Amino acid sequence: MSKLNSELLSQSVENLLKYAQGETINVRGNDIKGKKRNFVETIDLQVTLKNYDPQRDKRFSGTFRLPAIPKPNLRVCVLGSQSHCEKADQIGIDRMTIEDLKKFNKNKKIIKKFAKKYDAFLASGALLKQIPRILGPGLTKAGKFPTLLDENDNLQEKVDAQRATIKFQMKKVMCMSLAVANVSMTEAEIALNIQLAVNFLVSLLKKNWQNVKVLYIKSTMGPAFQIYY
Repeated sequence: MSKLNSELLSQSVENLLKYAQGETINVRGNDIKGKKRNFVETIDLQVTLKNYDPQRDKRFSGTFRLPAIPKPNLRVCVLGSQSHCEKADQIGIDRMTIEDLKKFNKNKKIIKKFAKKYDAFLASGALLKQIPRILGPGLTKAGKFPTLLDENDNLQEKVDAQRATIKFQMKKVMCMSLAVANVSMTEAEIALNIQLAVNFLVSLLKKNWQNVKVLYIKSTMGPAFQIYY
C-alpha cells in the first residue's frame, strides 16, 4: 500500500512542470521564477533511507519497467549478429559486430572508454557467451553487462524496454537518486511513474515504508519538491 499523498504529489509535479516551462511558482513562501531550458530535463526521484545499516544489512537491488519512458535519449549499443546489426542500422541504433569487438584487443583503457560511451548494451545470444572472453570484465565492472537479444525479438521494443527500466541498487550510502520521468511527459504519466517507482523501492526494503525517511522529486535544473515526510 502506497503512503504517498496523491494531492501533495500532484501539486509537486504541477509546480515542477510550471518551473520547467519558465513560470513563477511559490516554494515555501517564496516566489521563484522558472526558466525554460533548451533540452528536455530529466526528473529524478531522490531517496533518503532510515533504520538501515548499509554495512550490516543485506544490500538490495532490483529493476522495474515503468509505463512511460523516462530516458528517451538513453544511449544503447547492440553487440550483434549480422541480422541484429542490420536491424540496428534500420532504426538508427549504434552497433558492433564480434569482429569490431576483437579489434579492442582486450585493451582495458579502450574497453573502459567504450563502456562509458553507452548507458546500456544488448547482445545477440551467440555473442553474449563470448563477451567475457573478448572484452574481459570491463562491461561487468561498469555495471553494464549486455541484456540478451533473441533472434525473434523486436529490437525497437528491446531498446524501449532499456529506456523505460529503472534500477535501484543499495550501495554504501543512505541516499540514492535515479531518473523516473522527464518534463516532456504529462502530469499523469509523471505521477504514475513516480508512484510505481516508489512502491517498487518500498517492496525491496526490509521494513518497507519504515525504511523511508524522505522522498523528493527534482528536475535537472529546478528546485527539489518533497513528496514524502
